Amino acid sequence: MYRTLEYLQGISDDDVRRLRSRGIHHTNALLHRTSLGIDRGRLSKRTGISAERLLEFAHQCTLLEISGMDRFLPIIRRLGINSMRDMRAQDARDLHAKLVEAVGLAGAPSLSDVEYWISQATALDIVEEPATAPPRSVIS
Repeated sequence: MYRTLEYLQGISDDDVRRLRSRGIHHTNALLHRTSLGIDRGRLSKRTGISAERLLEFAHQCTLLEISGMDRFLPIIRRLGINSMRDMRAQDARDLHAKLVEAVGLAGAPSLSDVEYWISQATALDIVEEPATAPPRSVIS
């Protein structure tokens, strides 16, 4: 989904200015320029934004790619799900229950929506991780 860079949590005006100076105006473009470690390193050198920070932004961009989840992203983040890897590690029923608890039954996504999100997390995860750490379930 195309969103302006300001939509990303924690991005500063200076970061936005630096990325736009490199021709990156939307989250989709940022995702494609930061999905590989080597690309993050190059962009880091050209913008002065650390590769670790660019990785955080890339993870946020990937979550925006999951259809229907953008409305719930602030809640998803509060639950500690910050990447596709974190989303894949979730149990659909547990995550759905936490979302219902957070927003109420009337405002929560359906269980099938949550199952779809988790399946999309597998299909859409294109960000290369710098190190292999086991995924963690954030919902107990």
